[in-house]
Amino acid sequence: MVTPMQEISTARPSLQTPKLSLAKMAGLLYLVIISTGLWSELFARGPLVTADALETAANITAQMQVFRVSLMADVIMVLADIALALVFFAIFRTTAPMLATAAMLFRLVQAVTIAASLVLLATVPWLLEQGRAADALAMIKAHSLGYDIGLIYFGVNSMIMAVLLWRSAVPRLLALGIAAAGLVYIFGSASLLLAPHVNAAMQPAYLIPVLAETGFCLWLLLRGRI
Repeated sequence: MVTPMQEISTARPSLQTPKLSLAKMAGLLYLVIISTGLWSELFARGPLVTADALETAANITAQMQVFRVSLMADVIMVLADIALALVFFAIFRTTAPMLATAAMLFRLVQAVTIAASLVLLATVPWLLEQGRAADALAMIKAHSLGYDIGLIYFGVNSMIMAVLLWRSAVPRLLALGIAAAGLVYIFGSASLLLAPHVNAAMQPAYLIPVLAETGFCLWLLLRGRI
């Protein structure tokens, strides 16, 4: 015999999103993060910043609109990162609640750290208007350091995600790639704080996170299995 409460429960539409849809959503968010992050840091701002404060000031002033758009791209990246942390939590919370919670928290701390450092970068146009080129370059360097510190938290997140992915439908090669990316982020940023000369030698290793995260992104978008 079906009770009235059971009838109501059966009639009520499910609020749960299928894992396939969540995985596709995660892939789209990952694509936003990769594209906005790489464009703003490497292609938009990278060519403008040099070791010389006056040269950097002249470059940014000449390309001020590009610099401002790069700031907005970073804001979008942080928003997508927060959303992705929540999506991955929704995917893994039933199978590994503690690990899913830990991964979400570390990714959110990374997002907060990068967002806070972005405030420093946003002061650059105002500083240049005041003719304070040296201070503007200092803010750019401080933002870069804050970004790298954020990657330590993201490295821990990547290690936890690798464990979750190892137990999922994702190919284990991708899980190992995410684990390797986490190690690169952790040791790379730690070396920047402790031994900058070692960090300079580690730069080629950052190709590992690019390949691993791009591969994971494509898997989510094309296969949607997790």
